Amino acid sequence: MSEKLANPAPLGLLGFGMTTVLLNLHNAGFFELNSMILAMGLAYGGLAQVIAGVMEYRKGNTFGTVAFTSYGLFWWSLVILLVFPEISFFRTSAPSALQRSSEAAMAAYFFMWGLFTFAMFFGTLKANRAVQFVFMSLAILFFLLTIRDAFRITGLYAKAVGVEGIICGFSAIYLALAEVLNEAHGKTILPIWPMAK
Repeated sequence: MSEKLANPAPLGLLGFGMTTVLLNLHNAGFFELNSMILAMGLAYGGLAQVIAGVMEYRKGNTFGTVAFTSYGLFWWSLVILLVFPEISFFRTSAPSALQRSSEAAMAAYFFMWGLFTFAMFFGTLKANRAVQFVFMSLAILFFLLTIRDAFRITGLYAKAVGVEGIICGFSAIYLALAEVLNEAHGKTILPIWPMAK
C-alpha cells in the first residue's frame, strides 16, 4: 500500500516569497527594518522553509531538500546577523566579533548566496519556467545586493534592488499559489509553463 504525500513546495515557496517581498519593501524604502520583518524571517521565511525541506527529504527530492532547507537557514542567519549585535548581553565595552557586520562582509555573504543560487538555477532547467524565473531573479537579487554593499551604494540603485526583490518574491508566491490551486482543481488554473518532454 503506497502512501500519498502532500507537496511541500508551496509552503516553502510562500515562506520564501512573502518574507522576500516584505524585506524588499524595506530595501525599496517603504519602511524601516523592524520586528515584523525579523519575525517573518525567523518563522515563515526560516522555519516554514526548513519544514518544507524536511518534507522534501521524505519524498526523496534532493533539490527541494537542499533548496528549502538552505534558504530557511539563510533567513535565520540573516536575522542573527541583524539582531545579535543589538542584544546587550552580547555587547561589551571592548571590540568583539559580534559587532555589526561591515558592508564588505555583507557583500561577501550575499555573493556566496548568489553563487549558490546561480548554481541551483541549473537544477531547474528541466522543471517549469515559473521556478526558473524564481531562481534566476533570486540570483540576480543576491548579486545586486553584493554590489550595493561592496560599493556602499544608496539612493535610486538601492531602491531598484528592492523593486527587483519584490518581483522575485511575488514570483515565488505566484508559483506556490499556482501549485495549490492547480492541484485543488485538478486542472491548470494558473499556468507555470512546464518544459516540453
